[in-house]
Amino acid sequence: MKSLLFVAALFAAPAWALPQALAQEQSWQARGSGELTWFGWRVYRATLWTTNASSDPPRAPLALSLEYRREIKGARIARTSIEEMRRLGAPDEALARWGERLVTLFPDVSAGDKLTGVYLPSGATRFYFHDRSLGEITDPEFAPYFFGIWLDERTRAPEVREALMRGKAP
Repeated sequence: MKSLLFVAALFAAPAWALPQALAQEQSWQARGSGELTWFGWRVYRATLWTTNASSDPPRAPLALSLEYRREIKGARIARTSIEEMRRLGAPDEALARWGERLVTLFPDVSAGDKLTGVYLPSGATRFYFHDRSLGEITDPEFAPYFFGIWLDERTRAPEVREALMRGKAP
């Protein structure tokens, strides 16, 4: 029984781990992690992953995982993402396209669920729900606005940005 628990522990991934498909593609390092709260409610824990600790997002590959602390409808996640990208200056015609795609990609989430967005230098942004691929957006203009929600200096959550960028690892 003791050896069975040991084997199970070897294969159990921590909550902040990347989807397996990503972990196999490149050598990722957790750069930082921070908790988003809204009026005292814990919404999610964000963890930023890079392929090099000194990489300057978003010029290098990066992944951002959000582990949710509560139930949120996928349509609400998509709508909030579009609102934040609009606030950062994304063009309306692109937001319309991206919004339609995000609504089809993002599932409803519950406490403990994890969504991960991955930026690749090719310009594609891939999305995962736990270890399952949800699809991608191939527009190279999308990633700076989407990841800017957390990483841009104009973010609404500067304390989360600071934790992600300054290396407060989980």
